[in-house]
Amino acid sequence: MKTSQKIYLPFKRLIGIFGSLIGIVVCFVFLWWWIIPVNAIVTKGHPFFVQERYGKHKKVFKMIKFRSMKMNANPNLAPSDMDEETQKSMDTGFGRFLRKTSFDETPQLLNIFVGQMAFIGPRPGSAHNEEYLRECREKYTPNAYDVKPGISGYAQIKMRRDHDPEFKAKWDHEYVLRMSFLFDAGIFFYTILKLFGAAKGR
Repeated sequence: MKTSQKIYLPFKRLIGIFGSLIGIVVCFVFLWWWIIPVNAIVTKGHPFFVQERYGKHKKVFKMIKFRSMKMNANPNLAPSDMDEETQKSMDTGFGRFLRKTSFDETPQLLNIFVGQMAFIGPRPGSAHNEEYLRECREKYTPNAYDVKPGISGYAQIKMRRDHDPEFKAKWDHEYVLRMSFLFDAGIFFYTILKLFGAAKGR
C-alpha cells in the first residue's frame, strides 16, 4: 500500500464515523421509522436480514440489511442468483421496492459506524456461498481483502448487478491500487447519480 494511502486510511475512518452517524439519524427520521414496522408486517417476521460476509483480511462479520424476501427464503442465496420462478415465489412487493431504491442497504450504516465497513470499498462477499469470488480476488495482489468492504465500490459503478466474479475481482484490485480521497469521492457521487438513473454501469 502506498504511503499516501496509509495516510488517507485514518481520515477515511473519520469520514465513516461521522458520515454514518449523520446518515443513521437522517435514515431514522425519514425512513427507518416506517420501513421497520411495514417490513415486519409484510415479511411476517424480523424486518432485518443479517448475513455473514468477509471483511478486511477475510475476517467474518455480520452485515445487516432490510429483509426483502419471505422468511423461508434461502438466506445464502441473493435474489439476483435465483431463477425467475423462485424469486417470484419468495419475493415481496415491498422488498422489490426496497431493493430498487437501495433502501435495503441503508442499515449498513451501522456496520460502517462500528468499523466493519466503509462508505466506499469492495462489496463484501458472502462467507458461505461465494468461494469462486474469493478465489478470483485472491489471484491479485493487492486485493479486495486488503481494505474494508464498502456499501458501494468501483466494481458497482463499472458493472451491473448480475456481474461476473472474475471481472468484479479485477475492478476490486484496481480500486485498491487507486484508492484515495478523490477516487472515493468520485465513486460516491457516481453511485448517487446511478441510483437516480443519471448514470449507467458497464
